Amino acid sequence: MFARTLVHLRWSTSVLHRGEWVCPWLWGLLHLMTYYSQMRIIQGQQGVRYGMGENVEESAARVHASAGDARAVLERGARRSRLVLIVSVAVLAVLVCISLMLGRYPISPVDAVKMLVSPFIDISRTWTDQAQTLFFNVRLPRILLACVVGCGLSAAGAAYQGTFQNPLVSSDILGASQGAAFGAACALLAGASSVMVSVTAFAFAMGTVLLVMAVSSRGRGDHVLTVVLVGVMVSSLAQAGVSFAKLVADPTDQLPAITYWLMGNLTSANLRDLAFASAPVGMGLVALHCLRWRINVLTMGDDEARTMGVDARRVRMLVMVSATLVIAACVAVSGMIGWVGLVIPHLCRMVVGSDYRNLLPASMLCGASFLLVVDNISRLAYTAEIPIGILTAFVGAPFFLYLIMRRKRGL
Repeated sequence: MFARTLVHLRWSTSVLHRGEWVCPWLWGLLHLMTYYSQMRIIQGQQGVRYGMGENVEESAARVHASAGDARAVLERGARRSRLVLIVSVAVLAVLVCISLMLGRYPISPVDAVKMLVSPFIDISRTWTDQAQTLFFNVRLPRILLACVVGCGLSAAGAAYQGTFQNPLVSSDILGASQGAAFGAACALLAGASSVMVSVTAFAFAMGTVLLVMAVSSRGRGDHVLTVVLVGVMVSSLAQAGVSFAKLVADPTDQLPAITYWLMGNLTSANLRDLAFASAPVGMGLVALHCLRWRINVLTMGDDEARTMGVDARRVRMLVMVSATLVIAACVAVSGMIGWVGLVIPHLCRMVVGSDYRNLLPASMLCGASFLLVVDNISRLAYTAEIPIGILTAFVGAPFFLYLIMRRKRGL
């Protein structure tokens, strides 16, 4: 502090006629003191802190210790995320094994295991033909389809939340679900088979999102906001089409079929539906998994992504196409099942954090487990099966209110 004061004094006196008003010996002493003070400042900038007893080596050791603490925190977070993923895999495997034994026609654990390995190993037969038909044609396809749909919807919801930088975005933000509903309603009005209903719903879902992208590309201003607004408007149009289809449908058979499809269910799940949904869902999930670190960059904003060499608009389009492919395939075979893409990513984010390298796999596993549990409840809780969409709404709506109250308390 004293050294800087001397430098300031030297600069101030030089302004007044360059020191001609002082005597020569005082002027020389001031020069000498100024030189000494400047050397002290230079030494201080090089790392010597006078009065605190800390040299360059001590300062470097303190910085190294801080960096070590940060690395330790990151390593603990990574170990925790790996542990959560391992536990999620184990929980899903246990749920699948338990679900294979549950139902109106119970199957013993020994028979379930034997039937699973019988296509690969020659084993003594201890089950009936009826049990085998039920196991391979009804129960196993339904359980696997529930896992595929839950995995796809939750992963797509997590991808949308990161892409649009909004944690309250769900998997139907671009109108894919409403487009699929309109396509399925039209197919049911035309008396199409179950296969054509799924195909039509898938085509309408993809067409709806492509329409949203085409219209939003011509908009001005914030691209993300434009995409969301266009998606809301197109969803409203599709919803109007569904309402008109219900109005003109035959109330004896067509209207109940449309209503039941809109509530979401896996009652008619079979191997054909599983094969139809697995391919597009698998391709979309692989693409999202490859883009997971770019989604991390998108969460920081377009300007930050651009400084890191990431084309935010191009990556956003790739994520939207991949997630839409997943959603369209899931909705086409299961109907409209809401809240999965909103609830599960939030629950996983509370456990593994917001890093999409861990959040996306955790959302896939937890989404599969969640929908499998809900499907078991829907087929066992009552004499008649409860549509899955109703049960997911019972879980999702209170959780949504909890999020709103939590954000309000955070403010």
